Amino acid sequence: MKPRLRALGSDLLELSGLPAERLPELMRQLGASLLVCEEIAAPEEQDAVQALRAAGLRVETVWQSSLIDPADLPFAPEAVPDTFTTFRQQLERAGAREAAPLPEPDALPPLPVLPADLAARAARPAAVSVAADPRSSFPYADPACHGGDRAALAHLRQYCARGLPHSYKETRNGLVGLDYSSKFSPWLATGALSPRPAMAAIRAFEAERGANDGSYWLWFELLWRDHFRWMAFKHGRRLYGARGLSERPLPAHNARGFERWTQGRTGDALVDAGMRELISTGYLSNRLRQNVASYLVHDLGGDWRAGAAWFESQLLDYDVHSNQGNWLYIAGRGTDPRGGRRFNTHKQAQDHDRDGAYRRLWGAA
Repeated sequence: MKPRLRALGSDLLELSGLPAERLPELMRQLGASLLVCEEIAAPEEQDAVQALRAAGLRVETVWQSSLIDPADLPFAPEAVPDTFTTFRQQLERAGAREAAPLPEPDALPPLPVLPADLAARAARPAAVSVAADPRSSFPYADPACHGGDRAALAHLRQYCARGLPHSYKETRNGLVGLDYSSKFSPWLATGALSPRPAMAAIRAFEAERGANDGSYWLWFELLWRDHFRWMAFKHGRRLYGARGLSERPLPAHNARGFERWTQGRTGDALVDAGMRELISTGYLSNRLRQNVASYLVHDLGGDWRAGAAWFESQLLDYDVHSNQGNWLYIAGRGTDPRGGRRFNTHKQAQDHDRDGAYRRLWGAA
């Protein structure tokens, strides 16, 4: 992002530390009076905003990361349906569509003159390790998978140019490779790609080549992402408690089983392969995320919150809303009426890795 911002006449200043400590200091040094940031419906982010306000800063938050603009919802945000199917059906019946992406700016205002110590820190490039496991399904060390909006938009263009939206539904349960799924999530997670230009590209693809179940399913998945966001807006901190939204007993925690699970040493070949991939690459297919989460909760008797925290520490496409929502879904502590999802990992291996190629790829060293 830094080269892109510089090309537009601005820059990026990177600081390390707690926002409530570093940003007030920065604003005092710059003589700034207003801080603008994204509105994120999650406890740590909301606590950070409150701490900044308590420090005397004027903070303005902007809701910006959903596919559907809040003003275009056919219901009030606080009245969003709790079940995804009802949410999707009401949106589609109302004809709700994604907001059009804003045009790219031609230029941005320059950064203010920085104090000498800040300028020195800004001039020092951050040390970044680009080592990556060559088996990864998202090889982030490759230029095509680098962070930033240029790589994100280039990926979006090639994904559509190669006709991959049409095959998305058929291939989305794949386990190996870049093309079985859209791979939008790493860029969506960092904000390098917005869901609105992503969906605009899919709409343009459908207008040129026709719509099918595959291209529709990309809309479907982006709506899931929105629903998790609105559930966080509606239910807030309850989503992070041990019981979630349920009245079920408090979860137990199998500490020894959890340790084996994180290391890929459970004895279940599919689960262990998935956990080795996760720790080696920071990425895991959606199919495997569901399987390994189910195994921790339902087979090992682990606390779903520990699993969610492990994913947070490992995933390069970590998104607080989707991560929390999916773990609640698997554990049966969210809004899904089925009361949780338990996967038979042996059947899943037969269905999705019949020849054992994935398990061999990530077998024990």
